[in-house]
Amino acid sequence: MQTFDCPKCGAPVSCEPNAYGSGTAKCVYCQSQLALPHHGQPARIIDLRIGPEVKATASKVMWLLVLIPVVIVIIVLGSVFGALAPLMRSVGTSKPAGVSPFGAKSGEPANTFASEVLKFGSEGIGPGMMTDARSIATDSAGRIYVGEYLGGRVQVFDANGNFISQWQVDRKMPLRGLAADRKGVVYIAQSGKITRYEGETGKSLGELSYSEGWGFDDVVATPDGGLVCAWYKSRDDIVRFDAQGNVTRTIRAAISTAADESELNTRVAMDGLGNIYALGSFRNAVFKFSPDGKFLTRFGGRGNKPGQFTAPQSIAIDGKGRVFVSDIQGIQVFDSEGRYTTVFKTDGMAFGMVFNDKNELLVAARNKVLKFALKE
Repeated sequence: MQTFDCPKCGAPVSCEPNAYGSGTAKCVYCQSQLALPHHGQPARIIDLRIGPEVKATASKVMWLLVLIPVVIVIIVLGSVFGALAPLMRSVGTSKPAGVSPFGAKSGEPANTFASEVLKFGSEGIGPGMMTDARSIATDSAGRIYVGEYLGGRVQVFDANGNFISQWQVDRKMPLRGLAADRKGVVYIAQSGKITRYEGETGKSLGELSYSEGWGFDDVVATPDGGLVCAWYKSRDDIVRFDAQGNVTRTIRAAISTAADESELNTRVAMDGLGNIYALGSFRNAVFKFSPDGKFLTRFGGRGNKPGQFTAPQSIAIDGKGRVFVSDIQGIQVFDSEGRYTTVFKTDGMAFGMVFNDKNELLVAARNKVLKFALKE
């Protein structure tokens, strides 16, 4: 079984390659037809264009199908408009002043829990511009590190979003995870390995050693200077490193033991008390573990209701122990026990999230970075 992220929408795609290690798959979220990663090349969207003769015929039929209902609608509206107009005027005059059609006061956001206080970046490949930003980290000096999923570019910004520098990791392999410790050392999860870099310059500081070998998919820095990593190689483990890069704990088959199903794409986070949270994209759930690796609880589930997930992407824990999970509905917020509290929308999908020392939420959203101040 092979798992990769859809190059169009970023959703996880799982399929079985053919005997030659290649093949095609379809993303269940955006319905894109994809060619599987092969020989170091990332997954790509297959262009299923049709010939000019078929296209011309289809175009004529489509116009005919569109025009018929439009004509009918115009006739019906013309006959009933006179009766509807007085009713519409009546409703309009009865609306309280200062209230929008959606029930919120004019000039106020629909959700006051999170206020956007900073936005920077734009579509492009120049300094300060982004094309596929999905990973984000920050250090104690406020520097912001943004990693692009394809192409291996890491850009460095100051706390106000001003471009400082950029550097490159492997251009051919997807950048799966990125974290920064308080000293500005950046950790990259790529090609199944965790590699250290000097954050501002990109100078390589070597790989983290793990007895089980390659297989790392995500990495997050912990408050004590260590790391928590998601590892998968026929088993979904969670691995804890100390500040010196030594393995201090391994939760073997972490999600598959708790859920009785294997998880192929895990995102991780840790709170200030040392509790570990694992977001399983295929299980559509969050799994919480104690500092000593004991399974505590599970919350979420597949669906569109509050507290449920559809294509979850990232997880982060704020200074108050609240759990933030992004999916296509927005960023959902839970308390430390997994009770749903609220949701707020962002400008684009929140593919990566991290909190700074001011408890502000930084979000990587493909071609931009957003910063939110949260309601206490």
